[in-house]
Amino acid sequence: QVQLVESGGGLVQAGGSLRLSCTASGRNYRMAWFRQAPGKERDFVATITWAGGYTVYAGSVKGRFTISRDNSKNTVYLQMNGLKPEDTAVYYCAAGNSNTNIGSPIIYDYWGQGTQVTVSS
Repeated sequence: QVQLVESGGGLVQAGGSLRLSCTASGRNYRMAWFRQAPGKERDFVATITWAGGYTVYAGSVKGRFTISRDNSKNTVYLQMNGLKPEDTAVYYCAAGNSNTNIGSPIIYDYWGQGTQVTVSS
C-alpha cells in the first residue's frame, strides 16, 4: 500500500503561481496530477515517469505547468504558473505502474487526499 500526501494548495489571484508537492511512501511508480472541479470529471493534468523523468501534459496546462520529481525525497512537484480561474479545482496526486493510457485515472492505483487550488479573477 502506497500513501500519497499532498500539500501546497491555496488561494491565488489570476496570473499568480503555486507549487504543489506530493510525497509518496513507495518508490518506482509513475506519478501524475489530476484535477476535479465541482460537478465535473477528474481530468488529467500531467504525469512523469519515476526513473526517466519523461513528462506528458494536458493541452490546457502545457507551457504553464511543470511536473518534476526529487527521487531522494520520493516527492513529485507541480509548479503552476500563469494560473487562470478555470484552473480552480481540487488537485490530486496519483501513482501507478502502467505506461499505457497514462491520461486515464483508472490506471492509477493510489491517490492522495486532494488539495484545493482556487484562482480568483
